[in-house]
Amino acid sequence: MAVIGRFNSLQVVKHTDFGLYLDGGDRGEILLPKRYVPKNEPTEAGDWLNVFLYLDSEDRVIATTLKPKVQVGGFASLKVVEVNRVGLFLDWGLPKDLLLPHSEEKRPLQVGDYCVVYVYLDDRTRRITATARLDRYLDNTPANYRVGQAVDLLVVERTDLGYKAIIDGKHWGLIHKNEIFKFLRNGMREQGYIKELRADGKISLSLQPVGAGAGDALGERVLAALREAGGMLALSDKSPPELISRQFGVSKGNFKKAIGGLFKQGLIVIHDDRIELTDR
Repeated sequence: MAVIGRFNSLQVVKHTDFGLYLDGGDRGEILLPKRYVPKNEPTEAGDWLNVFLYLDSEDRVIATTLKPKVQVGGFASLKVVEVNRVGLFLDWGLPKDLLLPHSEEKRPLQVGDYCVVYVYLDDRTRRITATARLDRYLDNTPANYRVGQAVDLLVVERTDLGYKAIIDGKHWGLIHKNEIFKFLRNGMREQGYIKELRADGKISLSLQPVGAGAGDALGERVLAALREAGGMLALSDKSPPELISRQFGVSKGNFKKAIGGLFKQGLIVIHDDRIELTDR
């Protein structure tokens, strides 16, 4: 059965002057309007197309080849484009904006604000709907991560302790203040790493590799950058953290550990304003 709010692979049934009709199974034939018919793909009867299904302004199921910013069952940071008595309307990349009902707001929002939301299919109306009340959709399955594992993060909100982030669309985690060495804001997507799986079930995150071998891997990156730059880099253990982050995407502390290890191995010389290969 064709699923509303997600991409579906549907077979072309027939052509009309205003678009294609696709086989929606139990939903019957579904229109793909002419403006969305792909020009570089086979579209004859019997061909298959990957389309997104949603409801038009008259609540009819309709197909599009446009790619929304989020599907049902996903999280995204979306911009508020309208506010009225019904709720807030969010830009999710389709002509019909996505509804965030006032009852699903977590804090007051205005036009131009961004909000991290979860997208679901409303049981009563069958309409694709957004909610900013995220807790009910997270931490519902056991967290089977390992320390050092790379994960996808969606930064949600700043707290007194750091930034709350969604891990792989499944669990809450926290990037503590001492792990933040680069600019972050709500709605950013970042690669992160599992730093600690706490006894209370909470998960601590890092924006840089952690665990055994992380320092060695960074040291290899520094050596590769030195060789590519002719044996000298204008960075040292006294360089500003933002310069180090811009070059290697790590904290100053981790950079100092890495070049300290290279120095002990006799591979580099550390100056106040630069590091150099010993064999340059």
